[in-house]
Amino acid sequence: MTSTLSAPPRDRVGAPAPGTARRSRLWSVLSMAEVRWAGLATALFLVGAVCQLLGAPAPVWWTLYLACYAAGGWEPALSGLQALREKSLDVDILMIVAALLAASIGQVFEGALLIVIFSTSGALEAFVTRRTEDSVRALLDLAPERATRLSDTGDEEVVDTAELVVGDLVLVRPGERVGADGEVVEGLSEVDQASITGEPLPVTKAVGDEVFAGTLNGTGALKVVVNRPAEESVVARIVAMVEEASQTKARTQLFIEKMEQRYSVGVVVATLAIFGIPLALGAAFEPTLLRAMTFMIVASPCAVVLATMPPLLSTIANAGRHGVLVKSAVALEKFGVVDVVAFDKTGTLTEGTPRVAEIEPVRSAGMSTERLLALAAAAERPSEHPLARAVVAAAHEHDVPVPHTEDFSSTPGRGVTALVDGVRVRVGSPALLADLPGASADQLAEARLSVTLLEEAGRTAVVVVADGAPVGVLALADRVRPGAREAVARLAAMTGRSPLLLTGDNERAARRLAEEVGIVDVRAGLLPDEKVAEVRALQEQGHRVLLVGDGVNDAPAMAAAELGVAMGRHGSDLALETADAVIVRDDLSTLPKVVGLSRRAHRVVKANLAFAATVITVLVVWDVIWILPLPLGVAGHEGSTIVVGLNGLRLLARAAWRKADTAAS
Repeated sequence: MTSTLSAPPRDRVGAPAPGTARRSRLWSVLSMAEVRWAGLATALFLVGAVCQLLGAPAPVWWTLYLACYAAGGWEPALSGLQALREKSLDVDILMIVAALLAASIGQVFEGALLIVIFSTSGALEAFVTRRTEDSVRALLDLAPERATRLSDTGDEEVVDTAELVVGDLVLVRPGERVGADGEVVEGLSEVDQASITGEPLPVTKAVGDEVFAGTLNGTGALKVVVNRPAEESVVARIVAMVEEASQTKARTQLFIEKMEQRYSVGVVVATLAIFGIPLALGAAFEPTLLRAMTFMIVASPCAVVLATMPPLLSTIANAGRHGVLVKSAVALEKFGVVDVVAFDKTGTLTEGTPRVAEIEPVRSAGMSTERLLALAAAAERPSEHPLARAVVAAAHEHDVPVPHTEDFSSTPGRGVTALVDGVRVRVGSPALLADLPGASADQLAEARLSVTLLEEAGRTAVVVVADGAPVGVLALADRVRPGAREAVARLAAMTGRSPLLLTGDNERAARRLAEEVGIVDVRAGLLPDEKVAEVRALQEQGHRVLLVGDGVNDAPAMAAAELGVAMGRHGSDLALETADAVIVRDDLSTLPKVVGLSRRAHRVVKANLAFAATVITVLVVWDVIWILPLPLGVAGHEGSTIVVGLNGLRLLARAAWRKADTAAS
């Protein structure tokens, strides 16, 4: 158990305080050896370049450049030597050799630049890998480590949840998390299972209902019989699916590795041929060596590397400036190729917080709307239920004074009761209408009609009873995010297909929301593994899927999709870690803009690659067929590197974001 003294400070909702969380993330990044060495190499390179430009003595900047070699090159060199021992050759060792050859002929600046580029690339790759691993570890915190198991005689025993087996009886007290998947055999409570199903409101659980490991119990006690072993629980299956999907993504890098291997072997063979064949035919040693080293320099893929990374990283920075955190260049590339967008409902297209959408007084009761809201808010004010907070918030929004409350009580699954201004007020589910023997038939009929109409419209109906008679019905609903409809329309235009809605919520609520935002294809009532199945089905049809969500229940589908995007402000830790990108300010209008900007970056990358490949080809052919002067070779090679770098950096400009917005419209 974590000590209170050693735990980080936390804010009101139990998350780490923002400042502490930022420091923790910064320390996590700096703790990575790859990041520290790449940073040191870059700093040494910059100081060396400044010294060289200012005319410092050559030993000074040579020393700095060589220190840059050591800081940024020792790890790739070690990795390359290990690969050689395994009879493999990669670009890492090729770049180290090229850098050393450049230094050996006096071109230490060019060699140091190679070192900086490749050490930075390695640091980015290590950072993305760390985030993927953290996403799985974050999920494991959902399920409690301990549970209270009941014996046949009713004795309690606290055990590790991993020890629970099918048939065990578990006691879940108010406020505890459920330790295992199972069925309620005794008790009544409301369970917050948004982490599994995505439902915005706690769900009443009674005898015979299923509960999931990791969900949060409300105010009632439950006795649950375990019906799945720990390794087969919904949470465990989510972990397995995230791991499986992450491994599948990693396998997509195999093609790149094969290309690196072939390129490295080809350059080495060509270099040896350029050096060995003329030498065997009687050529002079020094000119032949110089020609071979020139070939190694001009054939090195600096411009090819910069052709890709600057435009992608510039786009990532530009998107981040506008509230979208894209975690890697690979993820950014995928934004430009997705052709199907799928949305979660609660917390994604909606704000995830219930609000009072309609107030329906029972006309025959003769109570005004303001009085109805005042009584309901007064009765609900002592409660911590999300619906209660919504009712109280509605009273404040309408400037309705909330009277004093006495004799408050709460019954899970039924509602609350309180004495307000001498009136006995009950607020709760429509089930209250079945327990009002003193109410008139007209009042009951009117209240039941209101409940039916509101529920058919996808609302959550809350009945208000005063002194045994129904006086009104409140309709609660989740609020659609501003800009959601516009974002859906833009994405439909860009991909050529209307987005989908994948949600664990009920069919009626899902379809009502879909109509509001312009979505036609609705798939409701989905558990996490069913969301994954829907994503897989789309992929089998040849689609590339982008999934937007906010909860733990969305994480497996995010991992399975080509691209996962999480809502940042209220998204779960796992969703934020598993996602390839995060909409920090929960502004959905930025999503089509990032898609448009990614497509533009893709065009810049293709243009850069074509230019870089052309320059390298020209220089290599020149060196092979004729004699390429070393200064001209270095100028051409580094000049092409600078050109493609500057072309990519254009995407940092604010104008690039404005053009992406136009393209997304």
